[in-house]
Amino acid sequence: MRITGLYPRRYFWYKFFNSLFTGLSIGSIFTIYAPLKPSIHSIGGVLLAVGMLIVAKFYEKLMTLRIFFFIALFVELVILVLVSYFLIRPYTYSTALFVYAGYQLTFVFGSYLVRTETLFLRKKRLLSLTDMYKQAGYLLGLVMSFVFYRSLDIFFMVKTNQEKVYDIHFVLLVVEILIIVLLVRSFRIRID
Repeated sequence: MRITGLYPRRYFWYKFFNSLFTGLSIGSIFTIYAPLKPSIHSIGGVLLAVGMLIVAKFYEKLMTLRIFFFIALFVELVILVLVSYFLIRPYTYSTALFVYAGYQLTFVFGSYLVRTETLFLRKKRLLSLTDMYKQAGYLLGLVMSFVFYRSLDIFFMVKTNQEKVYDIHFVLLVVEILIIVLLVRSFRIRID
């Protein structure tokens, strides 16, 4: 399998929905992480920093379009597993720890993905459009999460944060599946 390039317009939509997911999910993390002790966050931060240092050390070898595709896909698949796992086993200590560890794992590749994206998009106009799509997706995700949570309050009388966060994970599951499809379609892939 060879990755021969990016389809910029498709990539913009991938970034839009990726940021939409972030906007939708940002408020739910605090509820999911509630059982974790502050020391867990400290340890997680240390491991994240070490992981990012290791990834940065290998930028020269990792900054190929093929590896960029596989790392981006890996990150999205990890998130799909986290969302699915939460829907199956919500609100246990082990679920909170698993979700936290999973997100920290994906954050290890954050700087790498942004820097590599910049290398392959190259043109200022494409970078500008990518960031505009990302910000629009994030903004829409925040608005949608607000409307979703308020609708649960007003129309369905769902009062607890735990129920609301659980319910939004069904939306997140659909969005994450769409993100993976859009990611794969954003790359020119040749099967040899």
